[in-house]
Amino acid sequence: MLGLRLRTTYPPDHSLSGVCPMKVVILAGGLGTRLSEETVLKPKPMVEIGDYPILWHIMKIYSHYGFNDFIVLCGYKFHQIKNYFVNYCLNNSDITVDLTTNDVIVHENHSEPWKVTILNTGFATSTGSRVKQARRYLLEDDQDSYFALTYGDGVGDIDVPALIAYHRAHGKIGTLTSVRPTGRFGALGMSGDGEIYSFVEKPSGDGGWVNGGFFVFEKSFLDLIPDHDVMLEQEPLQQLIDRGELNAYRHYGFWKPMDTIRDKNELNALWASGQAPWKVWE
Repeated sequence: MLGLRLRTTYPPDHSLSGVCPMKVVILAGGLGTRLSEETVLKPKPMVEIGDYPILWHIMKIYSHYGFNDFIVLCGYKFHQIKNYFVNYCLNNSDITVDLTTNDVIVHENHSEPWKVTILNTGFATSTGSRVKQARRYLLEDDQDSYFALTYGDGVGDIDVPALIAYHRAHGKIGTLTSVRPTGRFGALGMSGDGEIYSFVEKPSGDGGWVNGGFFVFEKSFLDLIPDHDVMLEQEPLQQLIDRGELNAYRHYGFWKPMDTIRDKNELNALWASGQAPWKVWE
């Protein structure tokens, strides 16, 4: 839209006034090699569930609870994420283009109440070092002492206010959301002679809890991320563990990452059914 003059037929009907100032940081820079059928053409967070990138779904979860200030940490094919948000209003609205004046008139504004800061944090940068690069944007206001962080490839019906309340109540530097993923295959209950007495389709895995993302960190956590390239899940989180400063908020509801084409298809099937559990905004 270079050279076009953009105007709307009425004032935008969304406002950032009154929105909680907590920023939400989303890791969106990885290669997504296990989803290579899709990611050869686009960054993993732009792989679609329904007609929308999974990144949009994640942002809608936070936005439902009033958190609309995002920092997206890009790397691989970062320009596609930038272009998506630069053109978001035009691509989601009815417009008239006046070719004689180069005016674009937006008749209905279907945009979101989001402020999105997009950083190119490098093609091969590790997750912890990507977060480190968001420091200046996270520290530009002091209205809150903490920020949210999550991965750009997983969705869930996370109660974000409850997560934040848990974090604040326990007074630790970091809180992660722990989840129990479902098993990949159905489980059979069998007697010694082979008689089946139960069948459970995709039960919980081995009962263990895993890191589901959806973190809350005090901003002081940024001081624990070293200047050299580092994975978030290694040295920085291990430092919190060693200091007794990392808690787990147990999430018993739905959570699913999009790691493979199988995962993508399952998420799309849930969305198409109208029963997507992570669609908390409706």
